[in-house]
Amino acid sequence: TDLELGGIDMKTLKCIGLAGFTLLTVSSLVVAKSAMAIEKAKYTVLEKEDNFELRQYEAQIVAETYVEGNLEDVGNAGFRRLYAYISGDNKKKESVSMTAPVGQETVSEKIAMTAPVSQEKKDNRWRITFLMPTKYTLEMLPEPIDERVKLAEEPVRLMAAVKYSGTWSEEGYKKNKALLEEYLRMRGLTKAGAAVWARYDPPFMPWFLRRNEVLIPVEKF
Repeated sequence: TDLELGGIDMKTLKCIGLAGFTLLTVSSLVVAKSAMAIEKAKYTVLEKEDNFELRQYEAQIVAETYVEGNLEDVGNAGFRRLYAYISGDNKKKESVSMTAPVGQETVSEKIAMTAPVSQEKKDNRWRITFLMPTKYTLEMLPEPIDERVKLAEEPVRLMAAVKYSGTWSEEGYKKNKALLEEYLRMRGLTKAGAAVWARYDPPFMPWFLRRNEVLIPVEKF
């Protein structure tokens, strides 16, 4: 028989303890999520309806790489390349003022992580992008060592978005992409490019706390 303590058996106490630990862990992650000082893409919400938004995005600079494969696998491969770049796998060319002699040195530079990590299909390949911090211009950013990583400027864009939580699955992406496309049809908006899959949280974040989005560029209305 189970031991009893104050009328509560040991099995119940273990369940209460596990539930308390789980609640504490989730609470800690919620606090950590809200406290993360990660710079995010800048935009203005023009319209909002349930989980759908129409946004005006500011111009931005991204590091990009192209990967062939299925939707779920290419994200990991692209992430590793881009993360290596911002972690120091880059060439920073630093000029010395005109004295004698003129010197030049190559050093690595770490770049802060931003959000979201985006993924879109282009010419039967997937384009994975990291947003660069706004303190950088294109000229200020260090040159990638990996030739598969490039830097690019994104113009001001009008984007329709749907937000959802959950795992990073193809099923979730396709379901919400279909919902967003239906929203565009209902609003009479015209697509101006391919759908973008955006993920804001690290892999250790529980699926139910993750912020995911599908975005579709639209023509001005």
